[in-house]
Amino acid sequence: MSKKPVLLLIDDEESLVETLSVLLKREGFEVVSALTGAEGVDRFNEAKPDIVLTDVRMPKMDGVEVLQSLRERDPHVPIVLMTAQASLQSAIQAVNLGATHYVQKPFVNEELLAILRRSLQWGEVVRENDGLKRELRKRSTDDVLKPHGVSPTFRRALELAERVAATESTILIRGESGTGKEVFARYIHELSDRSGGRFLSINCGALPEGLLESELFGHVKGSFTGAVKDKEGLFVAASGGSFFLDEVGEMAPATQVKLLRVLQQREVIPVGATDPQSVDVRLIAATNRDLERDIEQGRFRSDLYYRLNVISIELPALRERLDDIPLLADHFLERQAGGGQASAGESPRRRATDRVKTLSAETLAILQAYQWPGNVRELENVIERAVALSRGETIGVEALPPNVLRPPTAAPASRISSDGVDLDSLMASYEKGLLSEALEKAGGVKKRAAALLGISFRSFRYRLEKLRLEDPDDAD
Repeated sequence: MSKKPVLLLIDDEESLVETLSVLLKREGFEVVSALTGAEGVDRFNEAKPDIVLTDVRMPKMDGVEVLQSLRERDPHVPIVLMTAQASLQSAIQAVNLGATHYVQKPFVNEELLAILRRSLQWGEVVRENDGLKRELRKRSTDDVLKPHGVSPTFRRALELAERVAATESTILIRGESGTGKEVFARYIHELSDRSGGRFLSINCGALPEGLLESELFGHVKGSFTGAVKDKEGLFVAASGGSFFLDEVGEMAPATQVKLLRVLQQREVIPVGATDPQSVDVRLIAATNRDLERDIEQGRFRSDLYYRLNVISIELPALRERLDDIPLLADHFLERQAGGGQASAGESPRRRATDRVKTLSAETLAILQAYQWPGNVRELENVIERAVALSRGETIGVEALPPNVLRPPTAAPASRISSDGVDLDSLMASYEKGLLSEALEKAGGVKKRAAALLGISFRSFRYRLEKLRLEDPDDAD
């Protein structure tokens, strides 16, 4: 059995509302009614109707104002206006503002029903077309913007991001530093209906409180020392698009209050001004902090937290998705070779080679054994360094930094399994780490590296060759 379409009926004539409710229910609609425009707007958020039927002439908040308010919440829901002859011009104006259709009072029931059914079909076509556009955008951004990963925890986060991209809901992305929170935010923006607008971002922890407020909300000339002219804030500049607030947990309490106003009233007051400016922006925030604990300790406002945490996306640390390392490494290797494009807004990386290098099996094993405290960002930097330092097409372990090569500082018992321990392998790995670290500190000069280790140059060269850390024919 198909679901009944939900119709929101708004009219200040109670008798007409009752009569139309009976008619529409008999014709297969589920009716939600309201007797004022303001009540209708409130009920719209709760009911999420498939179609709206509203009168034009109502006290306090008329049908045109209802239309404008609902269009901000849903640009595609069909809205049909009922109008008397005296307000026909208003109805025509409303159609120009986005109403689907209008019907003139008094109307014939069959005429009204026909308009409602056509409007419903129009809404279904628009939603289907919108879905197809989003799918096309998703496919076109897969190679450039789509976050990379196949592990279950990562896939769950990515699928949630793709589901909520089409909504206007505020999103809070949580995860450790370097897990790719801004990459997710950009991907959500590109899949949303706001992809044609701007994507702006700011790191709340990178600026002092006064400067952060000026950047977010703008200021007027003379509002403080150095304010020599009016400045538009980022919230206003991002109007029609998306705004990414990174590290929102670092925001000072006074700025938190002003951000709360933006979320509640959809308006900002520039520093030094008295008149508010309306904003139309989708907010995506991110944090690596435990905001719940910050609330308990009085560092973060609970009301702001609940406004931000409408939809929460948790990004796993790289150590929790080690199976993704080969995929991520290949992606970064292609980018270094010039075969991959940097995501929109990313700083272009220096291209070390025109040919895509590969990782040796031993190198990949070491990368997958490392715990990655810096997460994906650290892996990208390690790959860039390895490409720059390696000479052949295959990247060996000698191109990895010492901290990645160095064995974990765990108790010896933790390295011994029930089958025993490969002592030679452990010792070789430890020796490789020392040799690589000495070379790095010596700037690649082998004689200096040997001196740092307190061994002869000949012994140092022998160990490099034995552990395959250099070409035997390579000269110092």
